[in-house]
Amino acid sequence: MTVLAKIVDFLNNIGIETSEGVVPDSSFLPGVRITSGQLVYDPASLTWPGDLLHEAGHIATVPSSLRSMLSDGVELPEPATYATEAEATAWAYAAVRHLQLDPAVLFHCGGYHGASDRLISTFSLGVYPGAFGLAQSGMTVVAEDTCAHGASVYPEMRQWLRS
Repeated sequence: MTVLAKIVDFLNNIGIETSEGVVPDSSFLPGVRITSGQLVYDPASLTWPGDLLHEAGHIATVPSSLRSMLSDGVELPEPATYATEAEATAWAYAAVRHLQLDPAVLFHCGGYHGASDRLISTFSLGVYPGAFGLAQSGMTVVAEDTCAHGASVYPEMRQWLRS
């Protein structure tokens, strides 16, 4: 199974709808866009399959009542606490770990404003920007909460979609 097929299968199985379709060249990321809370991707122009995970992170971390309002630039009509770039990135990293993919699939050389190597290092060292927000949203548990919750800690997820 290709990396792209593995990612698409995972996303569809957790409830993030994906479909192949036309993605305009003006899209924020090559070959992928969000339309009404769903991911549309064009395999012919999708340069980095890991971009699907990052964009899915935006969909997953938004409260379910706002999810269908997400399109392209992921701006919402009302603020959503703990649904920022940091949480989307942390969610995507947890997905990479769950799928047993190399972190470079997500943190590829063409993204993250040239900080991909630093992000790989940061997450590999167990420093998880955005994990606190995921925990506050009930999606995971961070290390300091394990005694109270008795659960596995981030990067393992309790749930993939925010309620």
